Amino acid sequence: MKFLFVHQNFPGQYLHIVRDLLAQGGHEIVFMTEPNRNQIAGVRKVTYARPPATHAAVHPSAREFDVAMRRAEAGYAGAKQIKALGFEPDVIIGHHGWGELLNLVDIFPGVPILGYFEFYYRLDGTDVNFDPEFPMSPERFGAVRAKNGVNHLATALEQFGQTPTAWQWKTYPEWARSRISIIREGVDLDICKPDPAIRRRTLSVGKLTVTPKQKLITYVARNLEPYRGFHVLMRALPAILAKRKDAVVSIVGGDEVSYGAAPESGTWRSIMMKEVGGRIDLARVHFLGRIPYEDHIRLLQRSDAHIYYSYPFVASWSLREALAIGAPVIGSDTETVTEFVDHGRTGLVSPTLDPAALARTTLGLLDDRALAARLSAGARDYAARELDLKKYLLAFRAEIERITGKRVAADQVAPRRAAGHAARNGDAAAAPVKRRTTPKADKAKTVAKTVPRPRSAQPVRVR
Repeated sequence: MKFLFVHQNFPGQYLHIVRDLLAQGGHEIVFMTEPNRNQIAGVRKVTYARPPATHAAVHPSAREFDVAMRRAEAGYAGAKQIKALGFEPDVIIGHHGWGELLNLVDIFPGVPILGYFEFYYRLDGTDVNFDPEFPMSPERFGAVRAKNGVNHLATALEQFGQTPTAWQWKTYPEWARSRISIIREGVDLDICKPDPAIRRRTLSVGKLTVTPKQKLITYVARNLEPYRGFHVLMRALPAILAKRKDAVVSIVGGDEVSYGAAPESGTWRSIMMKEVGGRIDLARVHFLGRIPYEDHIRLLQRSDAHIYYSYPFVASWSLREALAIGAPVIGSDTETVTEFVDHGRTGLVSPTLDPAALARTTLGLLDDRALAARLSAGARDYAARELDLKKYLLAFRAEIERITGKRVAADQVAPRRAAGHAARNGDAAAAPVKRRTTPKADKAKTVAKTVPRPRSAQPVRVR
């Protein structure tokens, strides 16, 4: 088959999909993107010029949409050149978050588009005003609704969509859900796996050292910020460290802002250090910044309690990886997390905005080895059923076959269908994949994952 992938940051969520297609052989793959240094052997990369910054005269609430329309124009120009070179795809696959896909129906009429629908912005039931500590004024509500401009145009194409979790699917209006399938993203279970031997030796990562006799508490986020519960973690640490003199804390993440508003000054880390820094033992709390992926995996394998908190938003890749590794997870009680963490089975769930409850839950887990072992085994079993990269690739392949009517390869499984389809067929909606992503998530991960750069054809630059 002939595939046209589209994502402003090649390869985005599609690294594993592209690699799977290349491994099958017999496919032609073109990937349209903004310029970057990443290359994958066997993929023809077509770049378009990065859109300029929006004009100051554009209304603030419309600036994101303005840039998306510029990117849609660039995508159109790139697709036009691709077609002029004689390439006619059987399917177009891409992320709807940035606008590149919106005008491709005019270049390739009749070619099915499978778009990634990541998140529908709402004023209720999601991140907006979830945390009373950081309220949003009603004057800004219109800007939140305006962020759905690309979402609406994407659904108006009447093409096909996919999303990785049932919760993300439910953020979309009922009228949009019937064309969005749920395909649960997966992780490589051969890489993200338990390593019991790691507990029998001293582990060093950066400035952190943890001995076999110590307890390791881990936390991972792309950036340290309230959306991922960083402020709750920091407020829980004094009580945890006071009770457990053997506890060591690993905090992985940058000091930028991925989601929500930036602090008025400084970073969220500096703000929280001013608040609680005098009450925690900094010799046992290690801010590691962004670390290599291999170190990230080793920390999760050694973790005695992995804390993953999130506002009602898009789940991070690190949560999937922690479950696959069998780290004992303590998650927030938001549906973003509880779709993955079943209290008492695959982890523990604690109130999202309650530092005292987090401290109690963490201390209880550190004190109960039998509970930790049971949760670890439950998490790994869950990941084997629901978060296996191989199953995800088969499901994605089957979805391509469904919308194109063409065979991708001999092996296939039934695609995960949206709840709208499930209701008609008497099945429950499936739930999770790629960071994130959101246009977040996932998407540049906290831990450093780089795309290999083997030799390949030179990219085409669209002027």
